[in-house]
Amino acid sequence: MPRNENNNNAWMMPAEWVTHAATWMVWPHNQALWESGWRVTLPLVQEDFARVANAIARFEPVKMVVDPSALASAKALCGPNIELIPLAVNDSWCRDSGPSFVCHPQQGLAGVSWRFNAWGGKSAHELDESLARRALNHLGLECFGTPLSNEGGAIHVDGEGTLITTESVLLNPNRNPGIGKVEMEEIFSRLLGVKKTIWLPGDPDYVTGDMTDGHVDGVCAFARPGVLLVDATHDQSSVYAEVVRENRRALELATDAQGRKFELIELFEASEAVDSEAEVFCASYTNFYIANGAIIMPAYGIEADEAAAKVLAQAFPGREVVPVRINHLAHGGGGVHCITQQQPAWPVEG
Repeated sequence: MPRNENNNNAWMMPAEWVTHAATWMVWPHNQALWESGWRVTLPLVQEDFARVANAIARFEPVKMVVDPSALASAKALCGPNIELIPLAVNDSWCRDSGPSFVCHPQQGLAGVSWRFNAWGGKSAHELDESLARRALNHLGLECFGTPLSNEGGAIHVDGEGTLITTESVLLNPNRNPGIGKVEMEEIFSRLLGVKKTIWLPGDPDYVTGDMTDGHVDGVCAFARPGVLLVDATHDQSSVYAEVVRENRRALELATDAQGRKFELIELFEASEAVDSEAEVFCASYTNFYIANGAIIMPAYGIEADEAAAKVLAQAFPGREVVPVRINHLAHGGGGVHCITQQQPAWPVEG
């Protein structure tokens, strides 16, 4: 049974760059969602997921949750270093429906099961709302429940007490009606060890059509404490340019939990890759994933991939930058970070 958040004490969420025991993913299987909703062929999406999983498996174990109906396709495309875990699921966004892992100096590793409601009820989620708990049960780890509607892609932490999120997601009436910033910050403090929450506007007018309503992992990402890679666009006349400017302005004015101003490194989006026929397309290079010794970078087969890889290599010295083509996955509105969830090694290192 999930423990109520009030019983937590001294738990904290490590930064993504600490050593991982594994990466969790969920295999895409819902043909209606991908082909009717996003108008992209499911087998091509599965190939993208497999490319990401196999790239990560070079550096650390991968645990792939697979709906029992889709075991055959997962076995055919996933390499031998990927553990397939049969669990019934609706969708395939493990960053959001999976657990947020936390640790305690005496009690070790556990996980948080947020109240997942599919980004404000945008799709069926009767199975995914319990995925975090079931994944933690599979590992034999304690599960901390909370009434807060949240997704893993809505938060970034630096492991030193700072959390960044967006108002357009967590303050959206489709997530947490009647709950304000103070109450949310108290929950982040108790569950994740957060000392300071930085609120970015996100996408307040929902100009991007992003199903998440403006997740922070499409806006920025930590390279290390005090240093952020921020999404940028060359097209200053686009509706998205104002979203970029407002989020950057909020970061320029902010200080982290240690009182530091942020160093901001621009990472220009893959605008040339955007399919004009797509309802939504994830072109953000900030949606990368930090694996053990590597950066798994979304790639689109365009010249901008090389420029993004150079920026990431400079931001993460000592890590191999691994570009992975995700053009079909991007049609669903997500990138590499959206489909991955890190399980820290215990004791925490790095």
